[in-house]
Amino acid sequence: MRIRRHRSGATEAFVAGCPTSRRAVRRREQLLQKSEVAKLAVDTRRGSRALVLGEPEGLQEDATRALSDHVELTFCQGIDSLAGALDREDPDVLISGLNSRNVSELEAISSLLADYGRAVRWLLIVEEHEDQLIQNAEAAGADEILPSPVIDILFRHSALRLAQIRRLSIQSLLLRETVRIMEDCRPLAYCLEPGQLYPLALDLLMRATQRTRGFALFHRDSLPRHAAVAVRGFDEFQEAAVCDALLENKSIELDGFEGISVVDRGELHNALSEVDVESGDLLVLSMGGQGPESGVVCLLAEGQAFGPEEVEKADIVARHGMAALGNAEAYSLAKERAFVDELTQAYNSRYLLTTCENEIKRAERYGTQLSVVFLDLDQFKSVNDDYGHLAGSESLRRLCRVLEQCVREVDTLARYGGDEFAILLIDTDHQTALTVAERIRHRVEDYIFEVARDVRLRLTVSVGVATCPDHGMVRDELLDLADKAMYRAKSDGRNRVCSADDLS
Repeated sequence: MRIRRHRSGATEAFVAGCPTSRRAVRRREQLLQKSEVAKLAVDTRRGSRALVLGEPEGLQEDATRALSDHVELTFCQGIDSLAGALDREDPDVLISGLNSRNVSELEAISSLLADYGRAVRWLLIVEEHEDQLIQNAEAAGADEILPSPVIDILFRHSALRLAQIRRLSIQSLLLRETVRIMEDCRPLAYCLEPGQLYPLALDLLMRATQRTRGFALFHRDSLPRHAAVAVRGFDEFQEAAVCDALLENKSIELDGFEGISVVDRGELHNALSEVDVESGDLLVLSMGGQGPESGVVCLLAEGQAFGPEEVEKADIVARHGMAALGNAEAYSLAKERAFVDELTQAYNSRYLLTTCENEIKRAERYGTQLSVVFLDLDQFKSVNDDYGHLAGSESLRRLCRVLEQCVREVDTLARYGGDEFAILLIDTDHQTALTVAERIRHRVEDYIFEVARDVRLRLTVSVGVATCPDHGMVRDELLDLADKAMYRAKSDGRNRVCSADDLS
């Protein structure tokens, strides 16, 4: 599919001092405003190029004599081959001749240039100085008109000037497009959640490149084993299949992608092939996130190769995305530190209360269960009294490491206060929670706490367990029951697990 673009710019065309009609200039400007620039990039380091339409006879010789030392010339023998020549050569200027015998070709040339759409300038050599011919040329949109026989220096000056105008016009369009993409990327700066940032970057990348299919695959909720995917451009059935294929493919290493690349094989392709999606090349954009914040944004080529201009646009989105991801990571770290206990590096009580409230709502919404485990070191005061507070602090840090090994990443471990810890067990019924609590009690009992040089201790914990909805649907009530169950375990002799059921 050819993307339609059009020429622009108010240049003057001279035949006996007569400028191009204002109507033709306005027409080009209007076409430009409607144009797309997805494939408009031009390598401005190369020399100027001119395509000479070899009719009428003698035009090729005139162009060779006047321009060959200054312009890279190619020749096209007839209008039937003009479209192919434009695609192959990408000229800055089209040079053609006009006489009363080929006036019907004007509209055909004008249409081909409009279809090609890369702002190619049109230099027309008029053999007969007839007002009607000139008017027809102006109406067709010729950028400059010269009389024949043409003077070499005027020929050369006109061709080089039109080539320069063409390049300046394209550069202006590309700059405007770059500004537009950068303005579109502004919302990234205000996005502080990676789970929202990657889908937003996907939308911006698709808009910048005018591609219609893509996906973002990224880690979620700062948990390395939990991934999420956002999909665009697929119907409902395909979207579900693509999501499942990407999430279930454990071979995709998000940390393995760097920068921007166009890939034609790999695990991403394998995942898509499993659900019969033929992607062709993939434009893969990584915004530099690592570990829990890593992810990629991908576009599907679907038979239309990615050009260097699309990679440049992807780079703009990537640079804004990298800055936004850095902000999101800094925000996440600051937020986490505000909820982290400084001594043990477990979450603090404020985080526990907020998370417990949210998890109770989630359990109620989905009909799942949430268990709360409270535990306290037995006779911890004697550790401080006998070995000092530094040894007591080290005991708490080591206890926290033991507890981390006993729970899942989806669970929440928090220091509730002093030597008291609380654990939220997600999607866990009461009997399973009691089993986990018993495992924790055994693990602590068997652990040797090295709290200072030549000081090794054996400590025990008393544990209480309550479950939502079995023992309540209100946060404070649930926590209070787990806390009371823990104190019941202490009163029953310590180093044991007590259920909220035992309180009655």
